[in-house]
Amino acid sequence: MRSMTWVAAVTALALAPGLAGCAQTPQQQLATQEANAAAATALAKDLAGLTPDRSSSCMPRYPTTQVKAYGPTIVYTVSRGLKFRSDTAGGCERIGRGDILVTRSNQGQLCQGDIATTVDTGSRMFSGSCSFGPFVRYSKAGK
Repeated sequence: MRSMTWVAAVTALALAPGLAGCAQTPQQQLATQEANAAAATALAKDLAGLTPDRSSSCMPRYPTTQVKAYGPTIVYTVSRGLKFRSDTAGGCERIGRGDILVTRSNQGQLCQGDIATTVDTGSRMFSGSCSFGPFVRYSKAGK
């Protein structure tokens, strides 16, 4: 029994440096908090003047003029007065830096649970993937 405790202690000590490498430094934590705050501010600015409707499991296929990422949130712009927001679990944030968002759907519309991938424009390599959450329609009041 005593040797088992020793093995557990040695294993814990051996793993500790690797686990510590996964923890964010205070500077990294601050940078993450600042990036999240900036994304939330930019998202609020993008959706300003629009009223959210109920969420739905799918978004009709509109010709979109723009797709943007605000952290894990993706916004499809159909027109100035019509946008769709989907909160993902993350993984497609690189479209905010210019990567291309590639979507596939069997229903002819984007739906919750559909998986999108991102592609680096320079290397043409996959750079991430995410799964869509519910879609919330944002529109000008009365439309």
